[in-house]
Amino acid sequence: MTRGAQALFVVAAAALWAASRMTWVEVTSSDGLGQPKTTAVSGATWSTALIPLALLVLAAAVAALAVHGWALRLLAVLIAAASAGMGYLAISLWVVKDVAKRAADLASIPVAQLTGAGTGTSRSYGGAVLTLAAAVCALVGAVLLMRSAKGAKRAAAGRYAAPAARRNAIKSDDSGEPLSERMLWDALDEGQDPTGDDSDPPQRDPRQ
Repeated sequence: MTRGAQALFVVAAAALWAASRMTWVEVTSSDGLGQPKTTAVSGATWSTALIPLALLVLAAAVAALAVHGWALRLLAVLIAAASAGMGYLAISLWVVKDVAKRAADLASIPVAQLTGAGTGTSRSYGGAVLTLAAAVCALVGAVLLMRSAKGAKRAAAGRYAAPAARRNAIKSDDSGEPLSERMLWDALDEGQDPTGDDSDPPQRDPRQ
């Protein structure tokens, strides 16, 4: 599951980087002296958090190999929170009613020079869709990372189970399956004969 989470984090980082390069808003303006011009506002300009978020999930893909236990769970929670931020950045392009003033400020164009329908601005949703896809990938990866951390904890608990507990489990098993090599060695370490039957009385030497 950790490998799957890492792959999703890399995909999310790539999607965020691509979204930062795409046009999110176009601004049409005219100074009254020439033809109207159109200025593109990229995702990196419109949402300055896109690149830091891309670096964060990419770093998480690498860190997933180095951390374990509670640190791995903390990393999963951090990426889940970051995915919520990605979703907010994407959805805000749809829900904000008027982007003209902010787009004009980012493009360094006076609001009075905006022309055309929609107050001189038009939105491009390709970058927002990619950002939303990155949010989904990051969230699924965080879930896989959390499950991986819990699975590793259970495996560690089973690996270090007391030999006596394993022997008791074998004694309570009436399936007749042969003992594993590990269990045979555990019995020998305790001074017991794993091939004998504890219910048989010890055999006396007939010469006595």
